[in-house]
Amino acid sequence: MNPLRRALVEKLGHDNGFEHVLSSDLHHVALASARHPAKVTITALEDGFGVVIQSGPTMLMQELVRTFPNSSGAVQGFLLPTEATLAKWLRRAAALSQALPNQAVTAFEQQVQVALSAMPAVTVQNTEVQRMVRQRIGQQAFRQAMLDYWGGACAVTGLTLSQALRASHAKPWAECVSDAERLDVYNGFLLSANLDVLFDSFLISFAEDGELLVSDGITSSDQQKMGLVADMRLRWVSVEHRPYLRLHRQRFSRMA
Repeated sequence: MNPLRRALVEKLGHDNGFEHVLSSDLHHVALASARHPAKVTITALEDGFGVVIQSGPTMLMQELVRTFPNSSGAVQGFLLPTEATLAKWLRRAAALSQALPNQAVTAFEQQVQVALSAMPAVTVQNTEVQRMVRQRIGQQAFRQAMLDYWGGACAVTGLTLSQALRASHAKPWAECVSDAERLDVYNGFLLSANLDVLFDSFLISFAEDGELLVSDGITSSDQQKMGLVADMRLRWVSVEHRPYLRLHRQRFSRMA
């Protein structure tokens, strides 16, 4: 890897979520970030770049394979043919590393402590204040994790207008037994506002394969008006989504 190409790789990392250069020599560049736990090593090849994940969230590899199915090779490795593809891979790896369990919980706890430390001591001692702070910050953290995980697009339609997107829980916030469950990126979906309202009310749900299920209580006319059409489905479903989806379908079945 000549000095010019090495400098290019370092800049691509800096601009796409990997701002720290751990090491850089004639053979490879190792990158990391203070914002997430992923560490990667990039090697320059004749036909592009080889990228290996050195560490990161447990599900990082499987989620990246979903996004780059034709680029994955060896166990933890990817072959990326161009600088643009490398930049896209780094952006996706950084976003996923901030969203996947349990990074969202770690960031959430840090944000809660910062918010509480800025309040008067007598206020912080109020348990209701603590609960409200945790809920507000938690919901913001969950939304950001969902935006990162789904690439800023509705999990069904692909809509990218952020103002019209909602972070929808499959297992309701109030029924979760821990912050880890509330902030689990697999406990819900990023949905357009109309789908969010229906999902939150258990008037729609999703099958194991992601197919949209619609309650009999929604007439055909109303389905058309809300844009519910045949063959709508989640863009993908991970194994980790399925336990939450099963719980949601149980409530949906009672409402249907």
